Amino acid sequence: MGSLEVVESSRRVGQGAGIKVYSCYEAGVCGYWYHRELIKCGAVNYVVAPRPLENQRSKHQKTDRLDARALLNNLESYLRGNRDAMSIVAVPSPLQEQQRSVVRYREQLVRNRRRAEARGRALALTQGILAPVGWWRPAPWKQFKTQLPEWMGSQLENWQEEALALNAKERKVRQELEQMVTENLPVGVGSLSWITLQLEIRGWERFHNRRQVASYTGLCPGIHNSNGRGREGRINRCGNSIVRYTLIEMVWRLIRWQPDYPPIKKLRNALLSKRGKRRLIVAAARRLAIDLWRLATGRATAQELGLQLSQPNALKSTT
Repeated sequence: MGSLEVVESSRRVGQGAGIKVYSCYEAGVCGYWYHRELIKCGAVNYVVAPRPLENQRSKHQKTDRLDARALLNNLESYLRGNRDAMSIVAVPSPLQEQQRSVVRYREQLVRNRRRAEARGRALALTQGILAPVGWWRPAPWKQFKTQLPEWMGSQLENWQEEALALNAKERKVRQELEQMVTENLPVGVGSLSWITLQLEIRGWERFHNRRQVASYTGLCPGIHNSNGRGREGRINRCGNSIVRYTLIEMVWRLIRWQPDYPPIKKLRNALLSKRGKRRLIVAAARRLAIDLWRLATGRATAQELGLQLSQPNALKSTT
């Protein structure tokens, strides 16, 4: 809290003289409480996207003092009008941050459940025993435990109980998220995927054009171009990773549920290698993000986008 005390002292000293304090810090594990405290103290604070600073790139040196100097140089350049000096992160409201934490809590439960499942499978494999898919579920476990040595059964039972408990918690959180959805969604989109996107991007209305939507997904190709010649590279992976893989999962479902959706139709009709197909999947996910933004903000109807809407209260369980 030493930095806050410095800002508070600066605010008290500079009130009469009209001094304004500017500050910045990189977004990270500390979240945004620090930003809100700085604002309360009267500072103008910016939360910026982390990136390699000058000393880290050129001199391969990294200390807190060097990083602070580099951030201050970027802040000064930004305040002088160079808007490319820093990438400003949009700070969510406390309510938005709380709602988004529910999505991320569910993601953590899923990862922990998969970890328990993998540990049990690895233990069985050390003795040449192949665990069936979903071995921790009640029906497969009843048959699988009869194949285990006595010493292994007690250990695997621990991982099985942990996986079951985590799965029950995840299902409860999933139901809470799905109940937040009131819109009539396109077939195959799924309530869970929709609310995940909505909470992670903090509302579709924050975007003003399709370029902003595509950029936030991180599904745009990198560009290598000079003197009018070049090529497109792999996707830049900027933005939100949860949004990115949720859109990819949606596209795979739409191959079954929305065969007439233009990007899906192009994907189904193309005779490509696996690599070429993956590229079309990424392009379809980028287009889907833009179309969902148009649909959510009323810029276009589902029929105009080539999407078929589900019946009210139908397909609620589709993720």
